[in-house]
Order: sequence, then structure tokens, then C-alpha cells
Amino acid sequence: MDLDEVAGRLYALPPSEFTAARTAEARAAKDAGDVRLSRDIAKLRRPTVSAWAVNRLAREHPDALAELLDVGESLRAAWERQDAGELAELTRRRGEVTGRAGRLAREGVNLSAAAGAEVDQTLDAAVVDAGAAEEVRRGRLDKPLRFSGFAPAPVPRGRPAAARGKRGSGTEDTEKARAEAREEETRKRAEAEARKAEERREAEAAHREWRDALDAAEKEHGERAEKVARLERKLAKARKKLDDSAQRLEVTRREERHARLRLDRGR
Repeated sequence: MDLDEVAGRLYALPPSEFTAARTAEARAAKDAGDVRLSRDIAKLRRPTVSAWAVNRLAREHPDALAELLDVGESLRAAWERQDAGELAELTRRRGEVTGRAGRLAREGVNLSAAAGAEVDQTLDAAVVDAGAAEEVRRGRLDKPLRFSGFAPAPVPRGRPAAARGKRGSGTEDTEKARAEAREEETRKRAEAEARKAEERREAEAAHREWRDALDAAEKEHGERAEKVARLERKLAKARKKLDDSAQRLEVTRREERHARLRLDRGR
């Protein structure tokens, strides 16, 4: 058993089952003597509902996801070449495959409007950014993804990040940079708040599980303690009866000896 194998099992589960399963997996690794693996398992984060929906898409509809990611790869390459005709066609296909993938991710799942928006945001990130695409493909997201920029991320070729998108005037570049910086700061604050809320929900879920386990353990202990007390009372009564029987046996033996002696003297 390794972390990759365990993570694959855990992130296939609905978020409501994740914490208990993670605890069980960490305990199993510790019992097997692999303390490091146990610690690594305990660090795995419970997925948000939107992240789980995308993970589910990766497992249950790999062909639809593969089509989406292929379009994203082609779109990034076309942007690098600045092929207007190809970009127009790929943009049209992007809308089709993203919509289809989004519907499949929602299939059979009751997502809130906010969670649905996060699913779409994650799929868009997978289209325009190769790193996000790989994360989505693995099916082990713990939070939604978001791509911040004005154009698809460039295909990795060792080119500087400054090559992303068309260069406008200096003023336009400055305003865009400021707007992007503000957007990034807002995103980071929102992610930090969401992470804090998620950690709180996870802590509450873990506490509920251990509280329920404590209640069950206390009930079991009380029942067994009462059973032991009943058995001890029965044992005390049995010992008393045994002591009474031993006394009668001793008296009977003594009287039998005396009777035998009188019989011997009368002969």
C-alpha cells in the first residue's frame, strides 16, 4: 500500500465519507508499521463538493474529459501560433465540450449554484492551463481550480511568461497588470476564507465521528461492566455456598470419625 493508491480510493468517495475513510486508512497504515505513510494519509484534504464532482467526471467519463483536455491542448498551441482561423474553430468546440463535460459532472449530483460555477471554473482552467489539465486528469482535486490571465497559458517550451498574450501599449499593460493583481489578491483572499471554512467543516465532521465513537464505546463499556458486576455477584454467592458446603463436609467427616471410633470400642 502506498500514498498514491490510498489517495485514489479516498478521492473517489463523496466528501461526506472522506474523513472517516481517511482516518481508517491512516490507522491501518500505522497498525502495519508505516508511520510515515499514516502521517501522509492524515494530511490529505477533504474535497469540496465541486472538486469531488470533477473527480467523479474523471473517473466515470474519461472519454468526455479527454476530449475536453485535447481541445485545450490544441487551443493553447493555436494561441502560440496566433492562428486566427484555428482559434475560432477551437473556441467553438471549447464551448461544446466544456458544456457537455459540465453536464456530466452534474449528472446525478445535487450541486448548489456556487458549486456548479466552481465546476465550470475548474473545467475552464483545465482547458487553458496544462498544469490544471493534469490535476483534473488525475481525479484527486480537493478544491476547485481557477486560471488567472488574459489568454491561455503558453505551451511549455522554455519561453518566458511575459510572452503570454499580445502586448499592448505601456499604459494598457500597466492597467491590465494592476487589474490582474487586484483580481489575484481577491482570489487569494476568497481561497483563504474558503479553506478556513472547509477546515472548520472538516474539524466539525471529525469531532462528530469521534463523539459518536465515544458514545458507542461508553455504552459498550457500561454494558460489559454491568455484566461483570452481575457475574461477580453470582460468583460471591457461589463462593458462599461453597464455603457452607466445605463446613458441612468438615463437620460430617468429624462426626463420621467419632461414630467409627465408638463402633470400634464396642466390638
